[in-house]
Amino acid sequence: MDRIWQWTWDRYKSRFSWAAWLLTFLLAFPVYVAWSLSIVAFEGSDRYIEAAAITAAIVLGYLFTVVMPGGKDVRIIEGWAGGGNVDAEAALRATYDYGRKLIVRGMSVTFLWAAAQFVIVGMLTGASGSRLVQYAVVGALAGTAGQLITNHSYVESTLRPARAAIVADTEIGDGLPRSRPDFAMWNNIALLGVGFAFAVVGAILGSVLDVATHGPIPAMLIGGVLILVVGPSLWAGYSPLLQPIRDLAAGTERVAAGDFTQRLPVVQDDDLGALAASFNRMQAGLAERQRLQAAFGTYVDPALAARLLEQGSDVFSGERREVTVMFIDIRDFTPFAEANTAEDTVARLNAVFDIVVPAVVDAGGHINKFLGDGAMAVFGAPNDLADHADAAVRAAVLIHRGVAEQFEGEVRIGIGINTGVVIAGTIGSGPHLEFSLIGDTTNVAARVEQLTKTIGDPILLTDQTVAALVSRPPGLTDRGAHALKGKSARTLVFGLGSTVDVLG
Repeated sequence: MDRIWQWTWDRYKSRFSWAAWLLTFLLAFPVYVAWSLSIVAFEGSDRYIEAAAITAAIVLGYLFTVVMPGGKDVRIIEGWAGGGNVDAEAALRATYDYGRKLIVRGMSVTFLWAAAQFVIVGMLTGASGSRLVQYAVVGALAGTAGQLITNHSYVESTLRPARAAIVADTEIGDGLPRSRPDFAMWNNIALLGVGFAFAVVGAILGSVLDVATHGPIPAMLIGGVLILVVGPSLWAGYSPLLQPIRDLAAGTERVAAGDFTQRLPVVQDDDLGALAASFNRMQAGLAERQRLQAAFGTYVDPALAARLLEQGSDVFSGERREVTVMFIDIRDFTPFAEANTAEDTVARLNAVFDIVVPAVVDAGGHINKFLGDGAMAVFGAPNDLADHADAAVRAAVLIHRGVAEQFEGEVRIGIGINTGVVIAGTIGSGPHLEFSLIGDTTNVAARVEQLTKTIGDPILLTDQTVAALVSRPPGLTDRGAHALKGKSARTLVFGLGSTVDVLG
């Protein structure tokens, strides 16, 4: 049914109400004509064609009264569909108003039209007097039961394509107030209608079928036939009620797969509509979190971003860690910057950092900060890293080799590495915080990097880093003890040549 209504909307948008009226007639006429033909057969008459023609006229008139094609609300909806100057929110509100009126009109007049149909067909067959009164009562009961079963589902399935088109890729439906009873209520009403209809059928069967004489088999066969006939009708009636739940299930599968782009259509003004709107807000929040994580991944080290998102900023209140710190500096970059444009200078920096950052991250390290024409990296914070000294040395060799190969000697770098204990935590105030390392270990690494300018080795390691190595690389050269600014004791350093294979 959903596909039929969707096709009808797509084909007849600006004349949808008229198309819906005729389509509803095609769906409802078989049920009503079956009632009429049953009366003709019961009365022993042969006026089947006349009964069918009368029924068709009655059903057309009845459905016109209920559907009211061309009414005020319909003009707003079809005006929007036809590209007229109609606000989308006004059109959506019109669908809700129209739907409520459909339900009210259906509950108000169906029993009258059904009773009139039964009486007129009865008169056609020659029935009179109390028999016509009985037909009126049965017709009113049958019409009421059918309306209870199909009313809400008919409204939702009929108007769903229009509402989905209006709210497509917008948040219009999310904020509208919920003014209709909830899904459970309509479900219970429909169940009451089903129970009532079967009770009436059972009572009629009981009055015409002598179970004592014929046995239970005929009654069971008739019941089975009724299930086969009525079952598909009930499925068609209940299926539209379940569509929002199917939409929600599909939406959760998309979100689980990481797709936050497709919103649920908020096409009902009951609790299922509120649930769809709530799902859309949740999905928007997840999408925002994803964008935030992507931004963190761009401007903040991924390891730091992941930990902040999982645990919050208070996880970096300060902790003592043994880490290996690396300082990287581009040699003679100031003259290059003076001789080139700002765009060329930034491009050169980014080209170097395109080598530095992946090498550090792939080794398990963290780019703590960029320092103009250099950078500071740490291995072992904010997350634990086994063999952090070895990881730092491997990254340093990769960086040096990558720069030498890409720039063919036009760019030279110096790398200083030191291992020791630091306090890792956030520094700053209010919204301006920075994850930083406090301690002498960092100062020594910076001074050792400066020492590469005088000693000549592109990579220098302190004796503390060498002692922390699990696998001491070949080719380490003792460069002796040197005085570092701010240190009273001299620091022993080791050089690592660029041709040494320490990658393992």
